Amino acid sequence: MDNQYFGEYAALLEEAGKFHGDICAGIQIGTRMTMAGLKRIGISDPKGADRKKLIVFVEIDRCCTDAIMALTGCKPGKRTMKIRDYGKMAATFINLESGKAVRVATRRDRKVSADPSSENPDFSGVAEEDLFSITDVEVPLRPEDLPGKPLRRVPCALCGESIMDGRETEHQGQTLCTPCFEKKNYYCVII
Repeated sequence: MDNQYFGEYAALLEEAGKFHGDICAGIQIGTRMTMAGLKRIGISDPKGADRKKLIVFVEIDRCCTDAIMALTGCKPGKRTMKIRDYGKMAATFINLESGKAVRVATRRDRKVSADPSSENPDFSGVAEEDLFSITDVEVPLRPEDLPGKPLRRVPCALCGESIMDGRETEHQGQTLCTPCFEKKNYYCVII
């Protein structure tokens, strides 16, 4: 494992663990995932000199995402982290300056150096290629997807709430937010 590029694994693991509250398997995987992704896209100082060059798409809302957030400084509120919860231990790291992007996903057939039934297996000695599938990808980003102030706001014709940055749907001559268009919300309306 190349520990010199972005940082030492043990120090990064400790940093991610402090952010998350403990060091679990997800924090270990997220730390290794971050190291692998940043190395391949040429980002060595994600919270410093390279902070405006990086966007990460994560595919899960679990511990792994906390590690990536802690180590990259990327956040949904800064629009540098996009969460697409597909329930997959995967993340795509994008260097905005070079356009280089890689998707890092855990291998289904990964080999673990500790007992896989253990609550906290040790991934530190597992070779990167045994842990991850790493693929060069292209991620089309629109100006509305990039960090910065909202480029536009429009009201939903049904609920009246503002929709920012092209997230609306045009349907039968009306501008609708996604929940109104899909006729569902994540919350229950109490009548």
